[in-house]
Amino acid sequence: MSKILDRIQSPADLKKVPREDLPQLAREIRDTLLQTISKTGGHLGSNLGVVELTMALHYVFDSPKDKLIWDVGHQSYVHKLLTGRKDRFDSLRQYGGLCGFARREESDHDHWNVGHGGTSISAALGYAKARDLKQEENAVVAIIGDGSLTAGMALEGLNHAGHLMTDMVVVLNDNEMSISTNVGGMSAHLSKIMTGQVMTKFKQEVDQLLLAVPGIGQDISRYAHRVDEAIKGVFIPGRLFEDLGLRYIGPVDGHDTEQLIDALAGIRKLKGPTLVHVITRKGKGYELAEEKADVWHGASPFDIATGEFVSSSKKSNPAYTAVFAETLIELAKADEKILGITAAMPDGTGISKFGKVFPKRTFDVGMAEQHAVGYAGALSIGGFRPVLAIYSTFLQRAYDQVVHDICLMNLDVTFAMDRAGIVGEDGATHQGMFDIAYLRALPNMVIMAPKDENELRHMLKTAVYHKGPAAVRYPRGSGLGVPMDEEIKELEIGKGEVLQDGTDLAIFAYGHMVDPSMKVAALLEGKGLSVAVINARFAKPIDQNLVLEYARKTGCIVTTEEHSVQGGFGSAVLEGLQEMNGSVPPRVKCIGVGDVAVEHGASKILRKDLKLDPEGMFETIFSFYNSILDSSGNDNSQGNGAKDSSGNGKEERPIITDVPLKVKQPANE
Repeated sequence: MSKILDRIQSPADLKKVPREDLPQLAREIRDTLLQTISKTGGHLGSNLGVVELTMALHYVFDSPKDKLIWDVGHQSYVHKLLTGRKDRFDSLRQYGGLCGFARREESDHDHWNVGHGGTSISAALGYAKARDLKQEENAVVAIIGDGSLTAGMALEGLNHAGHLMTDMVVVLNDNEMSISTNVGGMSAHLSKIMTGQVMTKFKQEVDQLLLAVPGIGQDISRYAHRVDEAIKGVFIPGRLFEDLGLRYIGPVDGHDTEQLIDALAGIRKLKGPTLVHVITRKGKGYELAEEKADVWHGASPFDIATGEFVSSSKKSNPAYTAVFAETLIELAKADEKILGITAAMPDGTGISKFGKVFPKRTFDVGMAEQHAVGYAGALSIGGFRPVLAIYSTFLQRAYDQVVHDICLMNLDVTFAMDRAGIVGEDGATHQGMFDIAYLRALPNMVIMAPKDENELRHMLKTAVYHKGPAAVRYPRGSGLGVPMDEEIKELEIGKGEVLQDGTDLAIFAYGHMVDPSMKVAALLEGKGLSVAVINARFAKPIDQNLVLEYARKTGCIVTTEEHSVQGGFGSAVLEGLQEMNGSVPPRVKCIGVGDVAVEHGASKILRKDLKLDPEGMFETIFSFYNSILDSSGNDNSQGNGAKDSSGNGKEERPIITDVPLKVKQPANE
């Protein structure tokens, strides 16, 4: 027996499926999700929860003419299956395969690139107004999760939609509530009434009759409106949206395909902005995911039958996130003023562990990064030591607050920036490639990155007790497995660490790049070069004295970082060298990520493609070093110790920035 899903290559094919067969299609989709994500990993719970909703949307609306704008996008897997990407679905989140989020470059059915929450309503409103200005006719629908409504941008979009009063639909996917039989029946009844225009027309006619009553008509009308609003407030949880100017519909059972199709078909005929409240269950159809929605939100490969996650037999080293959490707990035990803050990522950042020990000193503010930063600043003024644990890519969302509310007031706030650098399968929207650049320009800010998980502990204490704002960036994944110091100590601000000396060239490595840089040094030494390796530790302030020392000693400096070379750590070193008037100007090579968007794929593959692995960096540095010899008229046998014409030392050489490093952009089919 052929599967219904096998016959669907586009939404047009879906519309040919009889409505009575849609439950079977939903089961096939859920089976495909489980079979695929159990191998590739990915966002399981959210996609299992929107199967019927996605089917109904494509059954009623006509994509790509009608615009479906997915918020966050990790709930768009079903959308991909129904829009011609089923045959490539097993490449989900793999290098060169399908992206784990909606992406315009991937399909005409994807209308907005997503990854950060709260953007869909603003985008949908923009699409709707562009349609109006061009005098075209098509529907625009934003699908947003309840968690994203804590994002200020989402509320700003709702407010503007209510003001413009243009035709658009906002689907609020609420997966935090369960649906009992009674609530489901009532929601279906209310939806049938409100999706039609009968009730609206009836209320208008009654209002006109009341206003026509001589003398007291207006008073009765006002009283009727107050009663109407009071009843809405009691029975319909949509008063906020109606006050903002949107028509509220719902709640609707998000797993009843018939009810969803009927509701959406009715809504499509309505004028003005409409919000439909849909109740879904995260993880629907897979009992383990339903019971523990938080665990199964983003799943690594797993066994479907047992629910056990697949792990390598090799014992892994402690993750940086875990070391951060344990260190923060240790510091907080000795200092009651230390607080932990997160923006809807308690598990991802490790703050949930801190919260179990210090529940009253832990704050999850929801998907509201701007609020989190301002809140932390005021807590600092109140005499506390707030630590905001946040992904590098998400701190971007609160940049103005970091500038205005923290740095300009020089407040004692620590930014613990997890997932700095390459994060892998989540792709371009989640790679932490810009934090050094966007923080380095800010007054009073100190920026540091540890070479390993032991140094992270010392840096966290350094940041917490530094007078002023400080940021610590650290990568996703496991540490190096180094021994942990028993005592956590503060580091000297702006002081680097010489790991090994050398006279031919010096590698200034920042953070995660220290270990691969040590491996590169060993490869270069195999070619007869004497290589110094310096753990830079700080991107602001850099260790100017150490840079100057090795500029004079070697005449050749290489910087390495897992960050954009434009405005990154290497740029800080170049700026520092420029200020050193009268010193010997060395040749400089900045190694990092070029002017490209780093797409999704396994981190190991991405580093190799970007030439940020030891072999790739060796190739780059060795070629660069040979170019120096060639330009100086030397041969390899002379090394980098060529004398000047007086025989008194190294020749003076101009600075060669040679950035950005040219890299191949990962393929994206």
